[in-house]
Amino acid sequence: MTIKAQFPKFTLVQKLFLGFTAMVVFTMAALIFSFTGLYSLNKTARDIANNDLVLLRSAGMLRQSLLDQERYAGKFAILKSPEFIDLYYKRESECLKTLQQMEQRKLEQGMAEIVNSYSNYQKTIRLLFQGDADAEMRHKTAAQRVINAIDTYTANLQLLLNVKLELADSKERNTIRWSLIFSLTGFLLAIGVAALFLFNISTAIDKLKRATHRIAEGDFDYDPQIPGGDEIGDLAHDFISMADRLKILERMNLDASPLTRLPGNIVIERVLTKRVQEGKPFAVCYADLDDMKAYNDVYGYIKGSEVIKMAGDIILEAVTNFAEEGAFVGHIGGDDFVMVFDQEKVPPVCEEVIKKFGEGIVAHYNKEDLARGAIEGTDRYGVPRVFPIMTISIAVVICRQGEYDSAVAIAQTAAQIKDFVKIKPGSNYMINQRRKAR
Repeated sequence: MTIKAQFPKFTLVQKLFLGFTAMVVFTMAALIFSFTGLYSLNKTARDIANNDLVLLRSAGMLRQSLLDQERYAGKFAILKSPEFIDLYYKRESECLKTLQQMEQRKLEQGMAEIVNSYSNYQKTIRLLFQGDADAEMRHKTAAQRVINAIDTYTANLQLLLNVKLELADSKERNTIRWSLIFSLTGFLLAIGVAALFLFNISTAIDKLKRATHRIAEGDFDYDPQIPGGDEIGDLAHDFISMADRLKILERMNLDASPLTRLPGNIVIERVLTKRVQEGKPFAVCYADLDDMKAYNDVYGYIKGSEVIKMAGDIILEAVTNFAEEGAFVGHIGGDDFVMVFDQEKVPPVCEEVIKKFGEGIVAHYNKEDLARGAIEGTDRYGVPRVFPIMTISIAVVICRQGEYDSAVAIAQTAAQIKDFVKIKPGSNYMINQRRKAR
């Protein structure tokens, strides 16, 4: 057994929301990554400016100060002048202050060597100032040790600075690269979503336009082949439903009577078949105008058509006013009509039709015929006869569950009842074998 994956279907708004949400996510990621990278770079720059560069400058100052001290010590060794001692101590005070500042930076690598070598240098200079002959030879060596320690410290500090700068460069490159990747991805995603969205809408609209033309040409079975799931798919589904409805309406229109505009035999048969299949009781009323042929012979077919049109309007109005919603009126042809509705509505509908027809038919006779109450004519066999003012006969068939299996069977029963009801004078309706006279 094959199981098909069920993919969720989204509306147009949801598709746009998801697409642009993804775009916003990538754009926000680019912004966050950029801000994070810039913050890290700024922090590194501050660290270099506040620590590494300060230490390098301090190391340079310390080296220069030591060279000055050594120069004054050397001059004292030659000239024995006390003023060089004072100058030396000034430089020594500056050197100690610089050392103290460097130690506060907490970069211990190499500082111990500088402090120890400088402490030995100070002791040697003290001996020199006290007149120790050996100190005159040893102070240069002690000074060189201090300079070497400072140079080593400076070299290590420069190496650490280079590492930080390389890391900062790498971080800057990564920040730029990923910011561009995220931004470009979001931009391309937005363009892709918009393009796909426009393409789908444009394609669907083209299909709907093509379907409109095909349906306008009468091809009501045309399917635009637009998948459902969004508003356009729902519109396509409604479009197909509309085409099906138009197809039915066209059939009804082609089948309808051009005189009364009531549905004809095809629709009548469909309605009766559907009612039989539903199995619920209903009534079928077969209405026929009496002596219609004689009227046409005397007054002509145009006046006869006016009478048929009047009868159709009266029947439709009575069913609309007195029967339930969904009741049906059809025009079989000529002066024959069919009404289909609930059996409880038979008396009020039929009585209304007979009443209104009796009131309206008098307008279609001249004064002489109305005064005489009849017209002279020939019957279908060519025999001269006197025909009364036209009346209407209604044969009613109550269709209960299981009594009739087709529209043909109902029509046959209605024809039999009509033969009985037309025998009686005046307008009448008969329910099966029961008759109600007016």
